[in-house]
Amino acid sequence: QQRDKLRQYQKRLSLGLERERALARQLLRDGKKEKAMLLLKKKRYQEQLLDKTENQISNLERMVQDIEFTQIEMKVIEGLKIGNECLNKMHQVMSIEEVERIIGETQDAVEYQRQIDELLAGSLTEEDEDAILEELNAITQEQLELPEVPSEPLSEKIPEVSPIKNRPKPELVAAS
Repeated sequence: QQRDKLRQYQKRLSLGLERERALARQLLRDGKKEKAMLLLKKKRYQEQLLDKTENQISNLERMVQDIEFTQIEMKVIEGLKIGNECLNKMHQVMSIEEVERIIGETQDAVEYQRQIDELLAGSLTEEDEDAILEELNAITQEQLELPEVPSEPLSEKIPEVSPIKNRPKPELVAAS
């Protein structure tokens, strides 16, 4: 409100300065130099008042900005306060001992589940393991048996290969 009042005061001074300047010109034309000088001094004083008013308006605007920023800071502080109270209530509900107990119970449950998984995965007895190893060895031996080597010597003559175009069809070769 004060800023608005100062702006109105500034407008009145500005209008008055224009009128006084016009009046000083008129007095100079009429040859009344002393009255024109007095009027110009009054105008100069009002210009200084106008500058002071501008400084006051600037100070008021700065103050308004500071107040607005302080209000924002107060909201932030209020938010932090509410958040802190909420955290404190949550800490009262869950103590460190309670969290440690829950973590311990979770670790125990994980260990118990691991033991169950091991029992289920390792359900074969030692006899079953031995039987599996014997079967594996038998399969391995079967794969290692090589075919018999022919007793006749191989011919050293290399048969001639005909081009693909002249090659007989497979079903004709099988029939002959």
